[in-house]
Amino acid sequence: MTDAPLDSALPVFRPGTSDAEIEAAAIKVLQRRKHAVRFWQVAILVGILGLWELSSNRLWIDPFFYSSPSAIVARFYEWVTEGTAEGSLWYNLWVTMEEALIGFVAGSVTGVLVGIGLGRNQFLSDIFSVYIKAINSIPRVVLAPIFIMIMGLGLASKVALAFIMVFFVVFANAFQGVREADRNMIANARILGASNWEVTRTVVVPSAMSWIFASLHVSFGFAIIGAIVGEFVGARFGIGQLISIAKGTFDAAGMYAAIVLVMLVTLVAEFIMTMIENRLAKWRPQQHTDMQ
Repeated sequence: MTDAPLDSALPVFRPGTSDAEIEAAAIKVLQRRKHAVRFWQVAILVGILGLWELSSNRLWIDPFFYSSPSAIVARFYEWVTEGTAEGSLWYNLWVTMEEALIGFVAGSVTGVLVGIGLGRNQFLSDIFSVYIKAINSIPRVVLAPIFIMIMGLGLASKVALAFIMVFFVVFANAFQGVREADRNMIANARILGASNWEVTRTVVVPSAMSWIFASLHVSFGFAIIGAIVGEFVGARFGIGQLISIAKGTFDAAGMYAAIVLVMLVTLVAEFIMTMIENRLAKWRPQQHTDMQ
């Protein structure tokens, strides 16, 4: 379905056209499509921000609650140049990123290992499935006060909440990816004399990599959510603390500025994750250029 507009945009070639000419024409079509996508992405963003600014200036919306793009930029500039009430903006950002990164790495590694382990062992999967479902049914936000009560206001409680947010996402995908591994390939590997470990390493894990990377793309955002929610409940520093203070002082521009900062950091992390995935999964068939 997604290829139909692209195919219809391709030129009609005369008989005897060389492969190089056809490839060059196809590349031009893809480049035009890419430029069109970028144009509309920027145009929509500019339109939304412009309408927001106009609505705030004309008082179509209450700037006390909704602020405006110019006020958000001004608040962010103030934080960068003068710092925040809780110290340097970059220090608060680093505190949140440290909590999120530790929770993300620990939750991802544990989720992958447990997901592959239980996916490969039906007996253990049957035993622990009820406990995993029970823990997964608990709303994550409810755990924040419990972790802070047990571990205090420091780094550990925020890392624990980020870990929980990441673990179940990665575990579910790793587990399902192992279960979806090609049974014929596993059978062929066993016929060739591969041990269980060799089958897992050479067949099952590569087969589950797409599932695992799909979960990693979204789980870093969950790790940041866990760190910020923990900072909401109780913390001395962090982006969540800045948002909480802005809320308490009715500083709408400050709240939006912190949210935009977190959004930008998450987008950078997503870009880095995509680069890592492309390097580690070169064996996969190349995706369509227009979809990248």
